[in-house]
Amino acid sequence: MDLTTMTNSIVILLASLLLIGVFATKFSSRFGLPALVFFIAAGMVLNRFIYFDNAFLAQLVGTFALIVILLKGGMQTKFQTIKPIIPTALSLATVGVIITTVVIGICAMYILDLSLAEALLFGAIVGSTDAAAVFSVLSGKNVKERISSTLEAESGSNDPMAVFLTVTLIEWIQQPNHAILPLIFNFIRDMGFGLVLGLLFGWIAVKAINNINFNSSGLYPVMAIAFSILTYGVTALLHGSGLLAVYVMALVLGNSDLTHQQSILQFNEGFGWIMQITMFTLLGLLVFPSQLPTIVLPGLALSMLLMFVARPIGVFISTLFTRLPFKEKILLSWSGLRGAVPIVLATYPLMSGLPNGPLYFNVVFFVVLTSAVIQGATISPLAQRLGLTDTTKKPRHSLVELVALGKTKSEINHLFVLPDMSVVGKELQELDLPKEALVTAVIRGEQIVTPRGNTTIQAGDTLYVLGPKTQREKIKQIFI
Repeated sequence: MDLTTMTNSIVILLASLLLIGVFATKFSSRFGLPALVFFIAAGMVLNRFIYFDNAFLAQLVGTFALIVILLKGGMQTKFQTIKPIIPTALSLATVGVIITTVVIGICAMYILDLSLAEALLFGAIVGSTDAAAVFSVLSGKNVKERISSTLEAESGSNDPMAVFLTVTLIEWIQQPNHAILPLIFNFIRDMGFGLVLGLLFGWIAVKAINNINFNSSGLYPVMAIAFSILTYGVTALLHGSGLLAVYVMALVLGNSDLTHQQSILQFNEGFGWIMQITMFTLLGLLVFPSQLPTIVLPGLALSMLLMFVARPIGVFISTLFTRLPFKEKILLSWSGLRGAVPIVLATYPLMSGLPNGPLYFNVVFFVVLTSAVIQGATISPLAQRLGLTDTTKKPRHSLVELVALGKTKSEINHLFVLPDMSVVGKELQELDLPKEALVTAVIRGEQIVTPRGNTTIQAGDTLYVLGPKTQREKIKQIFI
């Protein structure tokens, strides 16, 4: 095969993978499964035709994908929503991960016939929930906001603990006499640097995006992605938690008045899907189906123990001093989806040259796949059975950027009118809008109402208000 033919074949293959990934999401949402199941399956099918064993490349692509996923998830999380549940989420992300690691590690010691250190390493790899899987499954579901916010905050912040435990245990296996105190100091340093640098880069990113006027609105999402990658890189270089820094930076972006915020989110949505398809397909290629039959029984046993024993014990102990009702703890226990992070972490032993590296990867892969299939398909029905669904979620105000007007420094505020707002029953001419602002459209049900001075505002209306960016807060205050 000549070089040109090979290039064309690769292009067609990549296009096919993207199309398969797009169509797969339709089935994943219908069956309640994370899309990663279909992407991994595609990788395993391709494994029959393409030989791929580059763990470094898979880890690199996985890291970039996690950065994009955390950026998207963090920007869509409102601080006022997660503020009440921060202690619970942090407890799950730290204490919960440690307990899950220890419990499943002890089980792995007997089932996989490993030493204590090697078994705990397996527990650390599968100990954290996965942001990509959680965001994918909860998207569009009617799970109560407190539960979904807790799961999203936990999955966005527990990766650093899993990475720390994995790296620490690999060092312990390679150097059994390694002192404990320096490891504890390293953890505190990693978390501290991740938090501080995430806040710092978030503040810098907001200032940069809001104060630089580009002729093309497409450059703003690129800048946001660049800042997230820079945040990870600088933080990791300074021995901090890069993933935590990215999540914190994304929270700052998402909770600030950000120019072209919707364009950034929409770009992240599409780019995030591309990265997920690429990442999970590569991870699927790393798995050799011929090696799986030997680990089916131990993998299934560990997966069941993780879902029914280790995760629930971790949740109930880490939330012992919270006021969470028993039903919510049950749902949190069952919603501990495993996904990209455990599989990416499973490449660490491979790259470190540990004797049981391939065993870790294959068993972790099996655990992740069964978790995604079984738990992913049953979270929503379980939430309904427990009475933890909410069909009255309030819509949020958003912005519509004027892409065609370039540097006008204007925007359209997309405002929802709720029944308890003071503007209900008022005429448009009675609103205390800035003189530069103009109501351009009123959406009422399926009707578009032409805005006039005597148009009466009703509950359920959606108003589009054109105005300068400098008056954004004054306009929003009227609709509180």
